[in-house]
Amino acid sequence: MSRLFTLLLVALLPLTAHSAEPLSPDQLLERIRSDRAAEVSAMQAREQAFVRDRGEQQQLLSRARAALAEQKAEAERLKADFDRQEAELAEQEKLLAQRVGHLGELFGVVRQSAGDIAGQWQDSLLNAQYPERLTQLRSLAESRALPSADDLDAFWMTLLEDLAASGRVERVPLPVVGTDGARSEQPVLRVGSFSAFTDEAFLRYDADAGELLVPTRQPSGQGLVEDYLSSSDALATLPVDPSRGTLIAQLQRQPDLWDRVKQGGLVGGVILVLGAVGLLLAIWRMVYLGGVGRKVGSQMRELNQPRDDNPLGRIIGVLGPKPQLSDLETLELKLDEAILQETPPLERGQPLLKLLAAVAPLLGLLGTVTGMIITFQAITQSGGGDSRLMADGISQALVTTVLGLVVAIPLLFLHSLLASRSKALIQLLEQQSAGLIALHLSGAPRRD
Repeated sequence: MSRLFTLLLVALLPLTAHSAEPLSPDQLLERIRSDRAAEVSAMQAREQAFVRDRGEQQQLLSRARAALAEQKAEAERLKADFDRQEAELAEQEKLLAQRVGHLGELFGVVRQSAGDIAGQWQDSLLNAQYPERLTQLRSLAESRALPSADDLDAFWMTLLEDLAASGRVERVPLPVVGTDGARSEQPVLRVGSFSAFTDEAFLRYDADAGELLVPTRQPSGQGLVEDYLSSSDALATLPVDPSRGTLIAQLQRQPDLWDRVKQGGLVGGVILVLGAVGLLLAIWRMVYLGGVGRKVGSQMRELNQPRDDNPLGRIIGVLGPKPQLSDLETLELKLDEAILQETPPLERGQPLLKLLAAVAPLLGLLGTVTGMIITFQAITQSGGGDSRLMADGISQALVTTVLGLVVAIPLLFLHSLLASRSKALIQLLEQQSAGLIALHLSGAPRRD
């Protein structure tokens, strides 16, 4: 008993450490009893909550098992229904095959024909007037059900309508998309399945958009359309595209002059700049030589009154009114010197013009070589199977050669023309100087 009491005292030592007064053994025992009773009550409450929760969890588990059993039963029922329906479907397919007989091959041919015709009519001009026919043909070609008599009759009528429309020239209102993208309904003159026109332009059918478009670039022959619309004759002439729009589409892809110039790149730009410089230089020299020629011609009519505004007048001025004929060689040397002084201004710019005419084709060849190198590099990277890629690259490479020749040929002609004019003026000066010496030697007066 004393040992038990000692243990209780040791256990309660922390509780009593903070008390202001020590507790008696009876008080200590009473406190222990009350604490024990509280702990037992708390444990009983937790036990009751656990039992209650276990009951709820058991109910949830029972419900989940019941739902699982229902789903399994439903799955079994659905599987049985699926097997039954699959068996019925097999029986129906067998019965259908027996009833169809040889008609199955016929319906297969109809579906294949509808698909082939839909592919052939994909780019047809008549789709703009009859847009629903492609939908009907594709629906018939893709249908897995047996076509009815109405479907076959509609297919036959569609073929007859296309045959009749392909042979008619008629004017019908149809939606047209202009070059600005605006869509409007306009009267369209349709020539079978080949061509379509408005009052002002040719039309091209766009299969992707399913609309008639006004091409940016128009072919020639629009006047024939206007003559046809205004004519009342039984026979008239109309332009027809036998390719059914392919030629007009190629016309849109054909580059114009500016596109060709841009294909030349940097080298082509340099060639054009040199050509422009050479042309301006030639024009300037032509104007200058023309002015000099007029002044020289005027001076030839007034040899007794030399002027300083022309080469001939300046040469006459060197001779003087009363030349000293005692030293003929000195006089000839003075005239030769005067002619030599007048020659460079007359021939100015011609060497540069000749240089530009020679450099332009060389630059064109340089652009062609570099373009061919780039083209072969592209072929190496992408392969040589695309002939259009090769042709496009080679055509771009040859543009610089064309530009060089286009610049060089006119510059050569201009250089030759300038050289002949300047040479004619120099010969005239030499002729007049020799004539003046002869006149002075003979002692005859100057005359016109």
